[in-house]
Amino acid sequence: MKPILKLYRGYANEQELIVFGHVFKPNTANDYEFEKRRFKNARSIIRMFMVSTIPNADVYLEHNGQVIHTKALKDGYFKFCIPLKHEIGYGWTDYYVSIYHNGEEIREKGSYIRPFKGDLGFISDIDDTFLVSHTRNFFKKLYILLWKNVNDRRLFEGVVPHYQALSTAGRNNKEERNAFFYVSSSEWNLYSFIVKFTKIHELPRAVMLLKDIKTSLADFLVTGRGNHNHKFDKIKHILEFYPHLKYTLLGDDSQHDPYLYENICKIFPQTVIAVYIRQTGRSKKPKAVAALQNIESLNIAVCYFKESNEAIEHSRKIGIVS
Repeated sequence: MKPILKLYRGYANEQELIVFGHVFKPNTANDYEFEKRRFKNARSIIRMFMVSTIPNADVYLEHNGQVIHTKALKDGYFKFCIPLKHEIGYGWTDYYVSIYHNGEEIREKGSYIRPFKGDLGFISDIDDTFLVSHTRNFFKKLYILLWKNVNDRRLFEGVVPHYQALSTAGRNNKEERNAFFYVSSSEWNLYSFIVKFTKIHELPRAVMLLKDIKTSLADFLVTGRGNHNHKFDKIKHILEFYPHLKYTLLGDDSQHDPYLYENICKIFPQTVIAVYIRQTGRSKKPKAVAALQNIESLNIAVCYFKESNEAIEHSRKIGIVS
């Protein structure tokens, strides 16, 4: 059996290309059955966390007529950060990565984005920001993850028109979109599921930056929990990678987004222009309110909302969307 090569959406600016993925052992499922029901869906979800990776695997990127070699890290994750000597196009572009098994090439196609020239960038959390996940209730979250397939999973009403409006804000050309990133504490195990869910609901095509891969059933039981510092690091990296953009951050109050975004705003007070936090409980959290008030004191627009139509109206009011 052949190893499995999994590629994720990458990104580029005028100076650097970044693409990444994982190399898995051949007994790892590649195409998960996200449309199965109940037990079969639960089995597919659990199998996503029962994976085995290949450390130190040789990986080859084809770029600009060159073949660039690197090796996977201990968890099978690989990443190419390539300086660009020649101009590349805007929008989404294909890239190709290969590994070799018994002399046979295994080649996969991924895609990366160089955002069109513009002023706006958007960074969104996933769970309980647009995907209803009930992260505050461990047993309910686990039940939904296991028993609800990708077609049965819900998103919050009004999210799609809001995100689509943000994606096209300030654009006259239908082919052009603003840069969108989904940064989450969900693990890379759930990447294919999230891609399929966002396609079904016509959410903006985005670069995803997720948490380190998990490889056991015990890890599955704590999916999405634990330390969220990786989100801070990844968001900080995006803002530094595209420093000319003005960013809107979208999250929720179920975990740490208000405080994480508060710290980001303190470092980038002229780069972040708006912060949206979804209220997931019956009432607003006093600590989240205090964090947003602190953000607002930096002359950054904030919206702590229960329904997405409030967020849409706020975006119109401050002029992000028309």
